[in-house]
Amino acid sequence: MTSFDLSLYLVLDPELCRTHSMVETTQAAIAGGATIVQLRDKRAGTEGLIRIGRELMDAMRGTGVPLIVNDDIDAAIAIGADGLHVGQDDLPTKTARDRLGPDKIIGLSIEDETVARKVDRSIVDYVGIGPVFATPTKPDHKPAIGFDGLASLVRIAGLPSVAIGGLKRDHVDPVFETGANGIAVVSAICGQPDPEGATRKISDAIKARK
Repeated sequence: MTSFDLSLYLVLDPELCRTHSMVETTQAAIAGGATIVQLRDKRAGTEGLIRIGRELMDAMRGTGVPLIVNDDIDAAIAIGADGLHVGQDDLPTKTARDRLGPDKIIGLSIEDETVARKVDRSIVDYVGIGPVFATPTKPDHKPAIGFDGLASLVRIAGLPSVAIGGLKRDHVDPVFETGANGIAVVSAICGQPDPEGATRKISDAIKARK
């Protein structure tokens, strides 16, 4: 399987990436220390995702940073992406594994204890846990769980985990103190005037903990 580092997980948002395109934002973020990138665009459709995903794969080639596609397995396969991230209402993880094969990364969103206890660790490679805080980038999210909820779900899931939901540079310490392996950010990088500099501040805060 493709190796991956969840520590600084960038989730791309096309609405925020207006000043700097998603490709430009990704290149800047990787230069600043992003360790994994997720392509998430609910409005693009499969063909749109394939188009931007191929541009991203070209831009990321040789960096060692994996590209994960959110939800759309057909796009992920066509792009040749490194993996797929699914939510509770998306494609079942077993179906995803059957179609993607053993070498691709599969991530799963979990929002409560019931889901966390049911994760199939033989299929899922990592879990995205949240939302830690309410966030406008995903208005249909479940209730915020806070850091106490994050710590509980990290423990129950028993898999590599990344926290998501309204997180910024100032949240690095409390996120990692829960036992999570990474922090996922959207607006803390996307839409920032200097996405490379914004990423580097978060990356430096993570490295300072090691």
